[in-house]
Amino acid sequence: MATSHKPAAGTCRKVLVTGARGMLGTDLCPVLAQSGWQVVPADLAELDLTDREATLAFVREHRPAVIINCAAYTAVDEAESEQELAFRVNRDGARNAAEAAAAVGAALVHISTDYVFDGEKEGPYREDDPPNPLSAYGRSKLAGDRAVQETLAEHCIIRSAWLHGVHGSSFPRAILDLAREGKPLRVVTDQRGSPTYTAHLAQALAAIIAQPRFGTYHAVSVGSCTRYELAREVLRAAGIHVQVGPATTAEFPRPAARPANSVLDASRLAEVFGLRLPRWEQGVAEFVARWQREQAGPRA
Repeated sequence: MATSHKPAAGTCRKVLVTGARGMLGTDLCPVLAQSGWQVVPADLAELDLTDREATLAFVREHRPAVIINCAAYTAVDEAESEQELAFRVNRDGARNAAEAAAAVGAALVHISTDYVFDGEKEGPYREDDPPNPLSAYGRSKLAGDRAVQETLAEHCIIRSAWLHGVHGSSFPRAILDLAREGKPLRVVTDQRGSPTYTAHLAQALAAIIAQPRFGTYHAVSVGSCTRYELAREVLRAAGIHVQVGPATTAEFPRPAARPANSVLDASRLAEVFGLRLPRWEQGVAEFVARWQREQAGPRA
C-alpha cells in the first residue's frame, strides 16, 4: 500500500479530524499532514459533536473539504449502563457531523465498527450483510451509521475491527500490561476477529479521501484470529514468556455481549480503491515495536 496520498491539485486541502487525540486520530493526523492535507485536529476540548449548533459553527468557521469522524463513545461494557450517553455521542454526534458537512459542501468519512453484527455468520461479514448488534455500544454505532446515511449523500462509512495502537487502550495493550505481572494468562478462544493496527488504517483513510468513492466499506488487516491467538502473537512479538491458557467467553462474563465472529471481508475496499491493509501479524509486530520504544523512553 502506498504511503503518500496527495489530494488532487486545485482542490481544497483542508481536512477536519474529530477525535483527534484518540487512538486512531493520533495516528491519522500526521499521516494526513504528510500527504499534503491541511489538518484541523479537534477533540472534545475544541469540538463537542453532541452540541449541534457548536458543531455547525465550528465547521462553518474552518470550512474543510473533508471531515473524518473518529470521535466515538467506545467503552463497550460501560455503554450498557450509559446508553443515553453512548447514543448521544455515537448517533447524535454522527448526525451533527453529517449536517455540518452538508452545510459547507464537505464529504464525511465516518468510522464504524464490527460490533454492528451479531457474530452468527460462519464466514466473514460483507458490507451488505444485515446488521444485528448485540450490545448497546453496537446499537449506538449502527444508529450513527444510519444517521449519516440519511443526512448526507457524500459519505463513506468505514467499518474496522479490533483496533489497537500505542496511544490508547486496546486488547493487545492490556495483554502487555498483564504480562508484566508475570502471572499465567487465560484468554478466550471463541471470539474471532480482524485485528487492525491504527497506523495501517490511517494510511488507508488517507488514500480513501484522496479518491473518494462514497458508500460503506470494511477496512481491516488481512487475516483473522481468535483473542487467544492474538494474545500469543503479541507476547511472541514482545519476547515475553508468559503462560497463556485457553478459556471460553462464558468463563469471563462481561456486561456487554461480544459477537463470536466479527471477521470483516475487506475485498470491496480492494476492488474500489485498490487498497489492502497488511496482515494482522505485521500490525502486531509494528505496534509492539513502537510500544517497546515508548516504554524505553528517550535515550540519554
